Amino acid sequence: MSGIVLLTVPTIIFGGNFILNLLSGAHQEFELTGFQVAMFRAGHGHAGVLVILAVIAQLLADHCHLGKTWIWMVRIGFPLSAIMVSGGFFVAAAGSGRTEPNALVFILYAGMFLLATCLVVLGIGLLRK
Repeated sequence: MSGIVLLTVPTIIFGGNFILNLLSGAHQEFELTGFQVAMFRAGHGHAGVLVILAVIAQLLADHCHLGKTWIWMVRIGFPLSAIMVSGGFFVAAAGSGRTEPNALVFILYAGMFLLATCLVVLGIGLLRK
């Protein structure tokens, strides 16, 4: 799982390069609102941080006292929550001239719930050790 998660990092790098070019005016065809810029920055920042957390969680999962099903839920849940949280910022801001989140913002909230659940389950598993 750690290898799979690490293989996602180049997509985050590419996305950061695209956002940098976008904000520096290289893509004049995209007219973004301040809301969209803020959401895209937040999505990118959360992607990087949560992927690092997902890799750390893989290592911690090796040392917790949980059943195999719970361990695999944690192992999959951390990277999935990184995708959902960061992706939720992007899809919630998608659309021309958007100044507030669209209905797809629920993906962000579902990702936050999944992340919190995985953190609690992993924490309990580590304390049981």
